[in-house]
Amino acid sequence: MTGVRRRGPDEWTRAGSVQPGDVRPSEGRRDPLGNVPDAVYRLDPQGRFAYLNAAAEKMLGQKAEELLGRAAVEAFPALRGSLAEEQYRQVLGDGRPREFQFFYEPMSRWFEVRVFPDPGGAAVLFRDIDGRRLGDEERESQLRGLSAVLEALPSPTVLVGPDGRILSANGAWSRSANEVLPEPAWPGRPGEDYLTAMTRGLGAPAHAQLSEGLRTLLTETSRSDGRTFHLDYSADSPQGTVWFHLQATRVDHEGRVVITHTDVSEQVRAREELEWKVRHDDLTGLPNRSRLLELTGEALAVAGRTDGALLMLDLDGFKTINDSLGHEIGDQLLRLVAGRLSEEIRPGDTVARLGGDQFVVLAHGCDASEAAALAFRLQTVFALPFRVGEITVPLSASIGVAVARPEVRDAHHLLGDADAAMFAAKSNGRDRVHLFSPSLREAARWRLEVATRLRGDAIDQLVVHYQPVVRLDTGQIDGVEALVRWQHPERGLLPPDTFLSVAEETGQIIPITRWLLRETTHRAAEWAAQGLRLRMSVNVSARHFSAETLVRDVRVALQQSGLPPDQLVLELTETSVAEDPTRAEDQLSVLRSFGVRVAIDDFGTGWSSLAQLFALPIGTLKIDRSLLAAAERVAVGDTGAVLAAIVGLTRTLGIRSVAEGIETPDQLRMVRAAGCDLAQGWLLGYPMPADQLLTWVREIESAGGDVCALAAAGRAVPGRG
Repeated sequence: MTGVRRRGPDEWTRAGSVQPGDVRPSEGRRDPLGNVPDAVYRLDPQGRFAYLNAAAEKMLGQKAEELLGRAAVEAFPALRGSLAEEQYRQVLGDGRPREFQFFYEPMSRWFEVRVFPDPGGAAVLFRDIDGRRLGDEERESQLRGLSAVLEALPSPTVLVGPDGRILSANGAWSRSANEVLPEPAWPGRPGEDYLTAMTRGLGAPAHAQLSEGLRTLLTETSRSDGRTFHLDYSADSPQGTVWFHLQATRVDHEGRVVITHTDVSEQVRAREELEWKVRHDDLTGLPNRSRLLELTGEALAVAGRTDGALLMLDLDGFKTINDSLGHEIGDQLLRLVAGRLSEEIRPGDTVARLGGDQFVVLAHGCDASEAAALAFRLQTVFALPFRVGEITVPLSASIGVAVARPEVRDAHHLLGDADAAMFAAKSNGRDRVHLFSPSLREAARWRLEVATRLRGDAIDQLVVHYQPVVRLDTGQIDGVEALVRWQHPERGLLPPDTFLSVAEETGQIIPITRWLLRETTHRAAEWAAQGLRLRMSVNVSARHFSAETLVRDVRVALQQSGLPPDQLVLELTETSVAEDPTRAEDQLSVLRSFGVRVAIDDFGTGWSSLAQLFALPIGTLKIDRSLLAAAERVAVGDTGAVLAAIVGLTRTLGIRSVAEGIETPDQLRMVRAAGCDLAQGWLLGYPMPADQLLTWVREIESAGGDVCALAAAGRAVPGRG
């Protein structure tokens, strides 16, 4: 194929050459174009050779003297009727220069020909471009092959030349650009500068990175091909933000670069969703513990920032609600709580859910008094009950407050402080607000040590002390209450209130109670074998009802020890029963059916319904010492009137009454006058180890056997010291 492109006369001037129109036969003079590398010859108006330079002679393969004066079409017949002849005649006809590429069949080569008018005909410059033409054709073939490959790619892809212009683009490039680019913008087309096209859909920072990366690929020719450049960027579209992964790869030594734009929007959204889920609570959508710690750490890291607080809220009795009403209702309640808390916090503060029934508020810019005020305001969230469908559920929360301090720069530290304060609020009666103090941190460390040791070998360090329970009508010893102690290897003998609350919290109370049942039933059976028949009272946790192993554990202990079931009394507090009355009633009924006695401990300290309480299969009611103190304060004249009413009610129901905490002779007289059946307290006998209890019982028997008479007479009761 041949092509024609016309140029002005000034375009033909080349460095180191002269206008061929100025050339004349040398006539013995030195040829001025003899050293010009391009072949030059002149033709007169009849098409006869009038001049040839040395390069023309060499290229045409004939000497000048053989050609001068001969018509070109005669010397080279293949020119007749060819494009070259036609172009020559057109130059003579209109006086305008011509440039064209011409394939000369006898030589099977391509030539680039330039013809321009001359006063004596026309001057012709020509050069052999066969090698270049073949190279161009090869490159075009490669380009067509690359274009076919690009078209097969699903991702928007362009081929960029060494000058940075687009050589080819696939259909996906045009389709994607039309979807992303705003009207009336259009995607980069072949021939356009690629970087200029990318300004229409790429922000300035990303465009600067792309420019630098592409420049490196295009200019550093000394480095090998196959080098790549990567860039992740986003673009706005009518459908929202889309994300692309750009990869530019240099494909050959000429410097061409293939640039692929892969749509990774789905992967980015999936990753963002996963990242969101990792940092947020699935149930409520609130930030989770991990995200809360991040936000708290950022707040504490602000230079000179010491104002701010964490408020930890723990829902009171939520486990009972969850177990009794079902997890679906519980989940809805948690979402309602999350919503109310989010509405109540100040702008800029954050509500997070740690898990379970615990929430945390990150409050910025507040001191201790402001944090406490916020905590009390959050309590109003629970003033109204929560409605779930047809069910109305009252809730309360214990709140611990930890205020940032200069020495606290760690988020875990501050969260631990808030947790310690919350635990103190819970321990003080629930529905309370408690501010953190350094002493709470020591208490928290102790709870951690207790929890760790209870899971280890601490159960082997437990011991049991026994406190006598005395009949008030005869003064004789009716039984004992088993009280567990911890013989700590470093701290000595520890009372139950220093570790049982932690055991309750961690669930270790169940294996402790199981051990206690085995230990005490064996002890009672041994005493009975020695002629000392004492009823054994053992405290049971509400946790045991939830685990639903109480019946089995009691049966196993009785079977292994041989103790008659009616000699075992299980004591549980009215608050523990109130947490799950249905489950407690079911299990206690089974135990009562095969003879085990049930006692309600600490009566008067809780707020349970008497009707609900007395619906249980209980045989004994233990009146707490706080109720005795209240009876003493309100009694006028008849000091036993309050107690007498309680005792009368229990007696009507066939329930025995036990007065706890008898410490003075006046209290002893009051409970005897009120008609209580049994009593226990320091006045009547301290908790003692098993061997000491046996000695004490023998001493009481030798002194007449009436513990109450000895105490009422003011005589020292053996075993008190």
